[in-house]
Amino acid sequence: MGRHLLASALALALCLPLAARAGDGDIDKVNGTARVEAGEHAGNVSTVNGAVRVGDNAVVREASTVNGAIELGTHVQADSLGTVNGSVTVGADGRVRGKIEAVNGAIRLGRNVDVGGRVSNVNGAIALDASHVAGGLGTVGGDIDVGEGSHVEGGILVDRPGGWFHFGDSRPPHIVIGPHAVVQGTLEFRREVVLEVSDSAQIGKVVGATPVKFSGERP
Repeated sequence: MGRHLLASALALALCLPLAARAGDGDIDKVNGTARVEAGEHAGNVSTVNGAVRVGDNAVVREASTVNGAIELGTHVQADSLGTVNGSVTVGADGRVRGKIEAVNGAIRLGRNVDVGGRVSNVNGAIALDASHVAGGLGTVGGDIDVGEGSHVEGGILVDRPGGWFHFGDSRPPHIVIGPHAVVQGTLEFRREVVLEVSDSAQIGKVVGATPVKFSGERP
């Protein structure tokens, strides 16, 4: 997990300045916000030291940034999202065909978001609001909140810190599987976590942790 994300982060950092050459409709910025207005279509949208902001009902191929956030409005479609040192927010009813990846940043999926690939980060919370993720969830040091009515295929992996990814905060990640949520596949924890599962949720095999049941909306 950590090594893979580090490699992806370095590749992203090296390739971003060349993104504007990839094809028509690409948007490339350095030290500024890369913006796609509502309803517009674009190719690869990237920036260094700035945010990527995509308006409602827009369509992009890839959105990526180093040292900045990615913010998608409602009903946005994208192939993949990736950031180094920044958060990712996908508005309600969005669709991401591939993966969402962050290094040192939170990932938040709004209501009815559909992700065809994996959602993963190294450090930072991952939160789903009645969302669907087909490729599983992964983190090293972040909390995970699989909100009410969410559906995750491919399980959950919380990896152990290694190499460059040693964190000063030794607090165990907090994993919550909310009411009526479904997590298919193995929930594997390679470090200590706090795992709380709603009594109305459905989960697969758990490795490395003991689930604690709760009733009601939140633990």
